[in-house]
Amino acid sequence: MRLRPDARVIALGTERGLEGKIVPARGYQLEFIPPVPLPRKPTADLLSLPLKVRGAIRAVRDIYDRYGADVVVGFGGYVALPAYLAARGRLPIVVHEANAKAGLANKVGAKFAHKVAAAVPNSGLDAQVIGIPLRHSITTLDRAALRAQARAHFGLHPTAPTVFVTGGSQGAQSINRAVSGAAGALQQAGIGVLHVHGPKNTIAVQQVPGAPSYVPLPYCDRMDLAYAAADVILCRSGAMTVAEVSAVGLPAVFVPLPIGNGEQALNALPVVDAGGGVIVKDEDLTTQRVVDLLIPLLHDPGTLSQMALAQSNAGHRTADETLARMVLELVPSGALR
Repeated sequence: MRLRPDARVIALGTERGLEGKIVPARGYQLEFIPPVPLPRKPTADLLSLPLKVRGAIRAVRDIYDRYGADVVVGFGGYVALPAYLAARGRLPIVVHEANAKAGLANKVGAKFAHKVAAAVPNSGLDAQVIGIPLRHSITTLDRAALRAQARAHFGLHPTAPTVFVTGGSQGAQSINRAVSGAAGALQQAGIGVLHVHGPKNTIAVQQVPGAPSYVPLPYCDRMDLAYAAADVILCRSGAMTVAEVSAVGLPAVFVPLPIGNGEQALNALPVVDAGGGVIVKDEDLTTQRVVDLLIPLLHDPGTLSQMALAQSNAGHRTADETLARMVLELVPSGALR
């Protein structure tokens, strides 16, 4: 929208997804289509899949016609496959793959897309590597300039070494257990903690008198301030998380989700190989491991500085504009006027 304020963005989603809350809150129009989950194993659901796909394609084409769509941009997932198929031969398509391994929808879409982009090399697609498009508030974040404001916002100690802990929007029980168990040791070592544990989880932490605070939160709607408040982040390594901490130059301890095809570990590897973070397996994340890793790291400003620089060098701060230009190049002249 910064490049073309006259452009209109219509998002596609399903009624069961989080987009029902997130997209309208960001000021974009959202249209629902029937969900078409792809069974991972042969089941009776496979028999009804063609009918579900055809129904979703019809619904998407109706949306394209209603709004006079000029170009389709897909990021994979349940919604992307019918969106690609509905646009095939009718509208230009841009595919973006965020993960280290391309999913089925993007593999299909890339076969007839006009342009294909990816967050990292070797995704399995013939793509231009651009990183992941991020919010402007993240790509322009000056952590040092916002630190005092950020720590005051969360009630953190203004100068103590601080770790930001998050298991994603829903939290992660293994991370919650290990880090909350280390609360006393971290505080006694002079370390502050901002811990986003997820809205469905609770943690009980006893504050150590006179020590930096351990601040638990169910949810954080100011991730920019959370990043600015921290010296280190301990987190999962979903593609978006890795992209954001790289863009802001925040040293990371990644704890990949131990399910799926191992893509979370793959997401983190480029940053780890560059020196911006470390990986700890979920099964190895004990309270003692948290203590042994975080206390020496947070009291080593030289290492933290080197890791922050490596993170920044591994990040992509201009992916949003790069992808936008790829899309706008496919819009017919005068179509947005």
